[in-house]
Amino acid sequence: MALHITGDTAADALLTENPLALLVGMLLDQQVPMETAFAGPLKIEQRTGASDAAAIAGMAPDEFLEAFKQTPAVHRFPGSMAARVQTLCQVLVDEWGGDASALWTKGDPDGPEVLRRLKALPGFGEQKAKIFLALLGKQYGFTGEGWREAAGAYGEEGSYRSVADIVSPESLTKVREYKKAMKAAAKAAK
Repeated sequence: MALHITGDTAADALLTENPLALLVGMLLDQQVPMETAFAGPLKIEQRTGASDAAAIAGMAPDEFLEAFKQTPAVHRFPGSMAARVQTLCQVLVDEWGGDASALWTKGDPDGPEVLRRLKALPGFGEQKAKIFLALLGKQYGFTGEGWREAAGAYGEEGSYRSVADIVSPESLTKVREYKKAMKAAAKAAK
């Protein structure tokens, strides 16, 4: 299994090999292009040397923020997103032993349980949790019973709705087209 989300080999390798990087990428995936969000974990690692939850949570907030602000910035809202990443990492340390993958592996959980665990994380609402669950099921090897149903439309096979469906430049284009159509429909409905 190898993820192909960012178009950057090193960033995609980190997402593939480090469950925390994948989770942080999903957290950052708002108000920036998907590739920017999911490339963020590599920037964080390169700038701080930290790639595990305990190290990130333990950093001085002002130092961590400086790493976020370096050009190119990790996110267009470095202050709030740096704080969110550190808060997420602290929750992982406190509740999951610092192991992001425990969210979907500890106790052999089914899809609805993983969705519940994800929604309990800071920065993960219903939609983000469902997208991440779909990403786990479609590309990360999660096979918990009922994951497709728990992920809702994002779990549908053959759909091109989210980052969970990006496996190539062509699928990225299809996901972008879907998102553009959804924005246009929402605008027209106003």
